[in-house]
Amino acid sequence: MIRRWWRDRRGLRLGTRLALGLGVLSLVVFAVVGTVLTAYMREYLERQLADQMKLVQVVQSKDAAAHGTVERKPYYGWYTAVYDVSDGSADLRTPAEVPADSRALTALAQTMARSEKDLTRTVRIGGHGPYLLRACEVEPGVVLVSAAPLGDVEDTVEQLITVQVVVFGLALAALVVFGRRMLRRGLKPLSDMASTAHGIASHDLTESAARLPLRADGRDGGKEVAELRTAFNTMLEHIDASLAVRAEAEQRLRRFVADASHELRTPLMSVRGYADLFQYAAANAPGERERHLARLRAEAARMGVLLDDLLLLARLDADEVEAPLRWEEADLAELVRQAAEAFRAARPDHPLTVTVASGTEPVRLRMDPQRIRQVLDNLLTNAAVHTPPGTEVSVTVSAASGAARVSVADTGPGVPVADRDRIFDRFYRVDKARSRDRGGSGLGLAVAGSLVRAHGGTIELGGEPGATVFTVTLPTGPTGATDR
Repeated sequence: MIRRWWRDRRGLRLGTRLALGLGVLSLVVFAVVGTVLTAYMREYLERQLADQMKLVQVVQSKDAAAHGTVERKPYYGWYTAVYDVSDGSADLRTPAEVPADSRALTALAQTMARSEKDLTRTVRIGGHGPYLLRACEVEPGVVLVSAAPLGDVEDTVEQLITVQVVVFGLALAALVVFGRRMLRRGLKPLSDMASTAHGIASHDLTESAARLPLRADGRDGGKEVAELRTAFNTMLEHIDASLAVRAEAEQRLRRFVADASHELRTPLMSVRGYADLFQYAAANAPGERERHLARLRAEAARMGVLLDDLLLLARLDADEVEAPLRWEEADLAELVRQAAEAFRAARPDHPLTVTVASGTEPVRLRMDPQRIRQVLDNLLTNAAVHTPPGTEVSVTVSAASGAARVSVADTGPGVPVADRDRIFDRFYRVDKARSRDRGGSGLGLAVAGSLVRAHGGTIELGGEPGATVFTVTLPTGPTGATDR
């Protein structure tokens, strides 16, 4: 039964449960208050009656001492008896006003014979109801016992109980009704938040639009509800941000897949075309065959470089357990010189100047020399590809404040402001019309940025119109990376 009631209670709404709980608590409080008040009132009335009997017994004791019995008529419904208790028993003196069943009076007289102070006792006399008995000593061996009915006291207590039940019942009903209304009003912000949550649940989170249109508003409910509302809205903002990031990632992924497919399609089509030509050129001169084979190898190599860059970016993004970095101590200035020599040999039409700040050589730090060399090659190649012949290129190496810096600058046309934010995006080209044979695949700067970040460093684009400066900053202390 109790379990069933508990299950039914748990299925009620919070406002109803709080109202019922408040009603039960109020009922317990009213019961305790009513019991205490009734007991106090009963005790007070009985004490008042006992004081009245004491005053009456003063007069009755004088009457009994003078005449042997009480000749004065007692109050209506009262009883008075005088007992001789000198021999250990209680003998009633007559005439006396006693009920038919006077055993309670006699028993109190016998007890009074062994007591040194007046006695008071509440008894129930058969056929007459409850009575308050009081015994006092008239003289040695003589005891006066008076009995006053408690009917008026009982009636007063019953009326008090009736009034309490009515008043407390009305108060309890009013408390439950108005308390439930106040609780419902106080819990309305929670209901609004629940409605907002249902609206969010019905919102299609698979859409590209990331922002949720709903928020929990209002000022009612107190400090606790305000804190809950703030936490709820903060959670929604976090969900909005997460959805925005997801939508952006999906768009980038779709763009990446489209660009990768487009980049791979061109060399694949070239390979297929040269393969067809090679089939028909098999019977021709050997020189023709060699030329087609060279083109096939070049396109295959181009696809291999593109796929290697994509694989490297994927492994860096995934932060695999076996990361593509082999850490060791190396001299950054020496790597710059090696990259500069290779650049001069491959790009003789671009004058290159290398400057190492005084007092910083050698610049030794923990890194993957091959990957840092790849970063330098990509930046130098980018400077040569996107500037006309004769453009001066410079590389500066410096070290200070726990960091080493390499700046690659050119005096070319520079990067437009509109393209600076996306210059490190994959497959992004500033000149959309540039041919792939000259402009590359658009992965060089993306690979450089990912490799620098994998080393715990940063890469930044600076310069003004008419100049471009890429600055690579690498930490000279522990980078947080470990050999894997």
